Amino acid sequence: MILHVEEAKYSGNYSIWVRFNDGLEGEVDLSNALDGEMFEPLRDIDKFKSFKIDPIMETIIWDNGADIAPEYLYEILKIK
Repeated sequence: MILHVEEAKYSGNYSIWVRFNDGLEGEVDLSNALDGEMFEPLRDIDKFKSFKIDPIMETIIWDNGADIAPEYLYEILKIK
């Protein structure tokens, strides 16, 4: 199955609640994923909160071009 983020909502600090096309849902803490040139600007909480779901990639993206693979988000939820 190809994973897609169907819904995402900001849930505080650097966490986003996500729901996948297979029904798995929950809160993903991305505070440890904000390293590197594309992600460091997202340490500004206002920039972090400005994410959206890209209708083509079907995952979370930001205006600066950063995106998080749905598989990565899914694995974080499965580990919980």
